[in-house]
Amino acid sequence: MFKPKAIFFEKNIQEYELGKQLLEKYKEVPKIEIENHNNIEEMRNKSNKEFIDMKRNLIIGVRKTHKFVENHKTSDYLVPYTSSGCTAACMYCYLVCNYNKCSYLRIFVNREEMMEKIIRTSEKSEKELTFEIGSNSDLILENTITGNLPWTIENFKNSKKGKLTFPTKFDMVEDLLNIDHQGKVIIRMSVNPELIINKVEFGTSRLRKRIEAINKLKEAGYKVGILIAPVILVDNWKTLYTELIKQLSMQLTENVKRDLFFEIIFMTYSYVHTKINEQAFPDAINLYDKEMMTGRGKGKYMYKKDIRNEAEIFLRQQMNKYFPKNEIKYVV
Repeated sequence: MFKPKAIFFEKNIQEYELGKQLLEKYKEVPKIEIENHNNIEEMRNKSNKEFIDMKRNLIIGVRKTHKFVENHKTSDYLVPYTSSGCTAACMYCYLVCNYNKCSYLRIFVNREEMMEKIIRTSEKSEKELTFEIGSNSDLILENTITGNLPWTIENFKNSKKGKLTFPTKFDMVEDLLNIDHQGKVIIRMSVNPELIINKVEFGTSRLRKRIEAINKLKEAGYKVGILIAPVILVDNWKTLYTELIKQLSMQLTENVKRDLFFEIIFMTYSYVHTKINEQAFPDAINLYDKEMMTGRGKGKYMYKKDIRNEAEIFLRQQMNKYFPKNEIKYVV
């Protein structure tokens, strides 16, 4: 269970019920009042080697940006919601590029305003919309601090139409198993080979626990999906990802596999990642491979087209072997 080293908070969080609850829950934790959760000078001046220590802090504020971004993968909109960042430390996380601003966990207490906009947008639409509420945080992890997911599901379930979706790398799903969600929530578990979880996805749940969680969620009536993400082409990657797909086939229940869908996402990386990870994780593997990667602008890297295409063909072959009846929504 995460216990913050210190809490940085905006004064006006005390005007919201969740803000009051969090201040009471962590009343023994040292607190520093801030003007703006987006601009914490003390954090901005930290060195890269202090990255992990920074993630022991919790920032609590009021979300001011509520712009929905159109999406065309597994949702209609990416929606700013109750948190940003995470207490885990995945070496490829895109938030790391701005780590001194937002890769540590920020909680936003004005959940009523955000939920009201989601429901209003959903009910105005002529078609049923799906809202991605976890695009820049992990809501299962956040829920262990705020209890926001049961609140979210209870408040959304009676909307006239629409669905919510979010991904996770965590297995702490017990709070969700006895909720009458009305089939309005889609939960997607992100997986990787155990070797990559151990060496790259620091602070996240083990693969076995993630699989057990998705089985439990399906038994509780949730629609579920699997993200194989990000695909990282380390040495022996073909063997590792074949074993992963085979393990999923063997350990997911038949109930899950009946209508399970997949997303496959290849890793992108950056110069900023490289510089931060060199100091924050000096003994970790280097995810940048100059032989396999090419620039994609603004200091970012991706796998070369021919290498990525070969990997996609291979993964599709393995998926067709072990999950021939399940849809792959997209590969990017």
